[in-house]
Amino acid sequence: MRIERELMRGAGPVAVLKLLERGEMYGYQLVDALSQRSDGVLAMGQSTLYPMLYNLEAKGWIAARRQRAESGRERRYYRLTERGKRELAKQSAQWQAVASAMEALGVISAPAPAGEVPA
Repeated sequence: MRIERELMRGAGPVAVLKLLERGEMYGYQLVDALSQRSDGVLAMGQSTLYPMLYNLEAKGWIAARRQRAESGRERRYYRLTERGKRELAKQSAQWQAVASAMEALGVISAPAPAGEVPA
């Protein structure tokens, strides 16, 4: 499923922050993880991801460091900052509120509790 641009504009940054909460990653790892962990829904190319990373870095939510890989190529590894952790918590709460509201409206349905088969 292809997500509309405006929705992706809001979902992309929080998805990247959430991935970086687990640990440092470089750009291609982020592209791959976004695609795989979201079943392709949040897939984005490097031409979309890198401007987003630069924006998140400018806001102080992530920080980057350079490291030379075994191949000799230099990579930028990104990590979540303390400020980014606070922002992630704020945005996560907002997304949860939106999801709850959409569920209440019947737009989405809640997952069945573990061990329970949906009707």
